[in-house]
Amino acid sequence: MGTGENSPRPTKKKTAKSRQSSSSKANEPQFVQLITPDGERRKNPDFDVDLSDDEYRGLYEDLVVARNLDAQGTALQRQGHLGLWPSMLGQEGAQIGSGKALSANDHVFPSYREIGVQYARGLDVISAFSLFRGVDLGGRDVHTDKFNMYEIVIASQTLHATGYAMGVTRDGAVGTEDGEAVITYHGDGATSQGDFNESLVFASVFDAPIVFFCQNNQYAISEPVTTQSKVPLSQRATGFGIRDYRVDGNDVLACYAVTKDALSKARLGEGPSLIEAVTYRMAPHTTSDDATRYRDKDEEEAWKDKDPITRYRKWLENAGLADEAFFESVDAKADEAVRTLRDRVINLPDPDVSQMFDHVYVDNPVELEEQRRDAVEFRASLEEGSDAR
Repeated sequence: MGTGENSPRPTKKKTAKSRQSSSSKANEPQFVQLITPDGERRKNPDFDVDLSDDEYRGLYEDLVVARNLDAQGTALQRQGHLGLWPSMLGQEGAQIGSGKALSANDHVFPSYREIGVQYARGLDVISAFSLFRGVDLGGRDVHTDKFNMYEIVIASQTLHATGYAMGVTRDGAVGTEDGEAVITYHGDGATSQGDFNESLVFASVFDAPIVFFCQNNQYAISEPVTTQSKVPLSQRATGFGIRDYRVDGNDVLACYAVTKDALSKARLGEGPSLIEAVTYRMAPHTTSDDATRYRDKDEEEAWKDKDPITRYRKWLENAGLADEAFFESVDAKADEAVRTLRDRVINLPDPDVSQMFDHVYVDNPVELEEQRRDAVEFRASLEEGSDAR
């Protein structure tokens, strides 16, 4: 091989620590921020938020309750009640903020850790726990609550969401503020997948009413974001002719404002947007991951200073919107929610084997109904054998 300009040049292998350092530098560019890590409110004429006092306090309650429910997922897995749990610890600001920006008509296509979005939408989060307990066979009517099933395959939900959004346009459900928009959640790792980039092509060309909400939590499992991009991920939208936003993902108000703006434009028929919410995954990728193998304590401590709940509480206190009695009442509500959830998860019934044949086709073909009958008969034979013993 020659040594000309186009020949690959040897590069020094980066250590985990050097990659982490460059990761921090790579994420320094400006983003939309309305509340600083110190709890100070910032003005932004393009993304103003004017909520009632109760609504401001409600955001804090959602942040705290969602974090506690998520923490219980980890606890239940460690105690053998769940097979796996992908924690959202540290990403509450991005999920609650964006989730609260959704209208009743908007359709959500999540990845696999959007319990915060699900809670913010007012939905029963038990479906996330039944999935990871292994008793949920997927038979859920997602059109009723407009929250699709969790998607484990990285970035595939972006294709599903784009196709659905294209259908929304064909149905004529855009053009007014009361129209329907679509939002799909994914991580920084998903932006390196072909499915994601193909989704951007179709979304752009067909002006699909969709918002791609990227939670850049700095790691695609164990790989830092700098191994995937030399520039902020939001800039990827430009090459596809898509509107882009970059927001402080640990700022619940900023995430609310930016998402609300992007969804409004989608409903009005102004096309797709890509939001990069810069946040941090404080927990391992899942309960089967050991994050200490690829990141150090100094990095984690630095991000703890940007915690979405801590900063929002500081702002509420500084603004005189909440006192200690309020915070105690929120903690009490979170404790009660955890106790209720834990009891429900542990007592989830085993599924009826026939349910796996539901919600596959509008009208099941004969072959599938035969398989249903065989499965039911086989299950019954096992139970009869157990009774005989």
